[in-house]
Amino acid sequence: MKNSASLIIGVAIIIGFTILGLFLMVSSKEDSKSASHEDRYELVPVNENNIIIFDKTSGAYWNKFIPSDEGPTTWEKGDSPIDNSDN
Repeated sequence: MKNSASLIIGVAIIIGFTILGLFLMVSSKEDSKSASHEDRYELVPVNENNIIIFDKTSGAYWNKFIPSDEGPTTWEKGDSPIDNSDN
């Protein structure tokens, strides 16, 4: 009788931790997906004539010079100063 009760409690604990672990894995995957899409790009105003859009995932950036007295100019993509060889 004691052995079967201990076995039932042990199995219940194992099942409970398995369910908790699966829930935490699914929850962390959903959080990382939403964070990567929402916070991937950052607009950085350098000064009144220069702006940069920075890609936090790849490290690439695009900069644009906007003269005060002229219309828009083209964007130029810059290479990342961060080494991404481990990705």
